[in-house]
Amino acid sequence: MSLFSLFKPNRPDSQTSRRRAPKRRILLCLLPVLSLLGLTATADSRKDTLLVVVESGPNSLDIHGIGANRPSYGASWNTYDRLMTYASKTLPDGKVMYDYTKLEPELAESWTIAEDGKSVIFKLRQNAVFHDGTPVTAEDVKWSFDRAVTVGGFPTFQMKAGSLESPDQFEVVDQHTIKVNFLRSDKLTLPDLAVPVAAIYNSKLAKKHATAQDPWAMEWLKNNTAGGGAYKVASWRPGSETVYERFEQWGSGPKPAIAKVIVREIPSASAQQALVERGDVDIAFDLGPRTVNDLAKSKKAKLIGTPVENAMWYVGMNTAKPPFDNIKVRQAVAYAIPYQKIMDAAVYGQGIPLFGGATNSDWPRATSYQTDIAKAKALLAEAGYPNGFSTTLSFDQGLSLISEPIALLVQESLASIGIKTTIEKIPGANWRAALLRKDMPLLINNFGGWLNYPEYFFFWAYHGQNAVFNTMSYQNPALDALIDQSRFETDPTAYAKQIEDMIAIAYEEVPRVPLFQPVVSLAHQPNISGYQYWFHRQLDYRQLKKN
Repeated sequence: MSLFSLFKPNRPDSQTSRRRAPKRRILLCLLPVLSLLGLTATADSRKDTLLVVVESGPNSLDIHGIGANRPSYGASWNTYDRLMTYASKTLPDGKVMYDYTKLEPELAESWTIAEDGKSVIFKLRQNAVFHDGTPVTAEDVKWSFDRAVTVGGFPTFQMKAGSLESPDQFEVVDQHTIKVNFLRSDKLTLPDLAVPVAAIYNSKLAKKHATAQDPWAMEWLKNNTAGGGAYKVASWRPGSETVYERFEQWGSGPKPAIAKVIVREIPSASAQQALVERGDVDIAFDLGPRTVNDLAKSKKAKLIGTPVENAMWYVGMNTAKPPFDNIKVRQAVAYAIPYQKIMDAAVYGQGIPLFGGATNSDWPRATSYQTDIAKAKALLAEAGYPNGFSTTLSFDQGLSLISEPIALLVQESLASIGIKTTIEKIPGANWRAALLRKDMPLLINNFGGWLNYPEYFFFWAYHGQNAVFNTMSYQNPALDALIDQSRFETDPTAYAKQIEDMIAIAYEEVPRVPLFQPVVSLAHQPNISGYQYWFHRQLDYRQLKKN
């Protein structure tokens, strides 16, 4: 179907009008991108420009900001440098992904661990500059790390995950040398300096916009960048479009092949599919399962899908408030979930099931739960709710291509045991803030740990001591102790036992019901190459090429 045929007037007969109704709906979805399509007139006119469509974009340009969403990770990753990054590896099937076992230089040209193992010294590249031309110094690194461990919330907890907890740990040796002192022996300390939160900010620029009430310039940096990464943010229209331009003075890696990246937010799956199939966009990223399924049938684009390590979609229950403070209520919900329907009708088989007692020994591990309505009803009665109850079921509207069909299936199945749910759709820009309030009784969400260790996932998602993504307000001191022990355990046998015990407790008390391990998918035109999967599940524009 030609895009321009959508503009032809309808014939007066009702049958033709009905046939054209779906086309008109697609047109309405495409109207916001017509200006973008103007850039696609000829291949030559955009050979150095990458056109990308996504379901939702960043709600902040500052990854340290309160409520910064996952697309904000991508904005930070491409516009800021870190001291280190991860190496790449090619899988047997030809896919390329990061290698979490190998660290490589980025802003730091080298590092040396002290002989006593209690510190590390980083030597910075002496020619590094920020986007405004200001030289990068060790003072900028210290200010950035001081900020991360001080502002609270997600960035501070992320640094703490690698035993980076105090500004006293970061020492300026000279203009191009920074020392990081270790609080303890922690295998995650260095890897934690290569994740998006460990971004290096232009402290001189940021301080110009700081105030007594806002000493870390949080308000200004939410809408502006102070980085020195491979790309600059040329323009940002929240909820609509982000435009990146290559930073020609970047020297922390090979010069990116793409000079300009335009990322357009298109929440309509049908519009995304139409744009890809017509060749009007280069990449459609983080596609919904149905779109992937349809594109696979049409064979009009290249598809790549990668299982997300250390991640799961789940149904979470707020254990701090009735009725979900009752373990039998939570177990009843776990037995009422329509797992196979979700796999078939919501994600079209594009995920790894985490239910029904699969015997794999990897993490994420499948639970023993499977759909058993009779057992769910019995547990609900034992909990004192023979007639069920009413509650709300919340999800991220920014991920509605997956979360909404799951919500509808869960709503229907819970109704069969007497639990009546009112679905609450929370705009994507507000979802992270809503999660951090931890007041939603029942929710559908997905979470993945950046560092590929089970105890890292549990540290973030189950630890009772203010774990940021413990969105269920779950408290279990025994589990907390296991998490703390496993993080620093050096005996492989003891470590394996701790992980097994952690999983057993979490799945018995089931504050969150695992559904499936997700797959991050994209469609691209045949002339696009270089895609690499990253743990943060965002596009890295630095490796992409147009042949």
